[in-house]
Amino acid sequence: MAAMDITILGPAIPAIREAFGLDDRLVSWVFSAWVLANLVSVPVMTKLADRFGRKRLYLLDVALFGSGSLIVALSPSFGVLLVGRVMQGMAASGIFPVAAAVIGAVIPVERRGRAFGLIGSVFGVAFIIGPILAGVMLSFGWRWLYLFNVPVAVGILLMGARILPRSRAESAAPLDWKGLVALAGLLLSLAYALSAFDTSDIAGSLGSWRIGLALATATLLLPVFISVERRAQDPVLRLDLFRNRQVALASVNAIGAGINEAAFIFFPTIVVLAHGVSTSEAAFMLLPMMTAVALGSPLAGRLLDRTGSKFIVLLSNVLLVLGMLGVAISPSSASVFYMGSAMIGLGMAGLLGSSLNYILIHEARKQEKAISQGLISLNISIGQLVSAAAVGAVAASAADPLEGYSNAFLMIVMITLFVVAASFFLRNKDEEQTAIKASETSSM
Repeated sequence: MAAMDITILGPAIPAIREAFGLDDRLVSWVFSAWVLANLVSVPVMTKLADRFGRKRLYLLDVALFGSGSLIVALSPSFGVLLVGRVMQGMAASGIFPVAAAVIGAVIPVERRGRAFGLIGSVFGVAFIIGPILAGVMLSFGWRWLYLFNVPVAVGILLMGARILPRSRAESAAPLDWKGLVALAGLLLSLAYALSAFDTSDIAGSLGSWRIGLALATATLLLPVFISVERRAQDPVLRLDLFRNRQVALASVNAIGAGINEAAFIFFPTIVVLAHGVSTSEAAFMLLPMMTAVALGSPLAGRLLDRTGSKFIVLLSNVLLVLGMLGVAISPSSASVFYMGSAMIGLGMAGLLGSSLNYILIHEARKQEKAISQGLISLNISIGQLVSAAAVGAVAASAADPLEGYSNAFLMIVMITLFVVAASFFLRNKDEEQTAIKASETSSM
């Protein structure tokens, strides 16, 4: 439900623009409001889940998502619609990482990889089914796209209340509200600056007082957050977690995955420019990529249980490099595009579907399972925001739009090669299994 919300938005945008009489800048906030709320809420929702119970927060987020969907569907004005989108973004920030944390709590170690892979496959399925569902339901009106979520959310709430296990926090220390507020402010400032950056006017954006103020606020809040966390009894984000090599490398990979994932936004434009097809035909040309994500995620999960995370992470990043390189060098070749986009889909499936979640679930303490999964979501979102701005800036700087996108994708290739090099320092399978056994023993 949460993943499909992303895929139905594109087809719904023209109808929403017409319904409320919006221009391009205003209608973009339908997406931006969701992204900003999602990014800021990740540390809040995941910390609350660890403190007050993962089941309780998961069901709360599902209820919040359904309520936000209902508000969007019934919105009499654009302002009310944005309120609903903010609620959806906040809810989605808890749904994904808390679901992963539940897997870490209830699934045996030897089957966690395939469980993570199954969750990862929903993104591929959503990207295949979402546009088809949107095409059918738009004939009845765009509001039905969001009303559809309400009965789904009710069904999840009823089943979740019966099936999901309870969890209680072990810490009796007061909740680190100062840390939550400082981190939320820092992320909101950073996200606003990146989302407001105009790639067609780089100099003007850099000189904008709004963007400058947002970046200055984020810069000032960073040392404040660090200072608060060092003194907190139960910090929202334990800073020494980043001294762990596995956590630091997983974070680097998550940012790299977000950078590559953001490139998906520009693929339809590239297809139209390179192959001269309509936007609807371009959507069908992306099916190999989406199918690769759907099929590759469970496959990567099964391999993860056998090979360990390092092999999957390295293989996934190499596939991203080769696929992105093929699309960048030869975008006009249909066969190269299909092969390259499928490789990109398989690479994304291995990173987003299982391996990074697998690393963090075993490196965090028992009482930090949700916040550790939120760290992956947080870094992916940062990578997405940075990449979207950078790709647009590079593409706009070229005289030929297609050449500009090729240059931008080559830039992503170079970044991913750095991530490949860093991934060699991950633990091998034997070291990882030893650490997992130690983690499981200490959690008993």
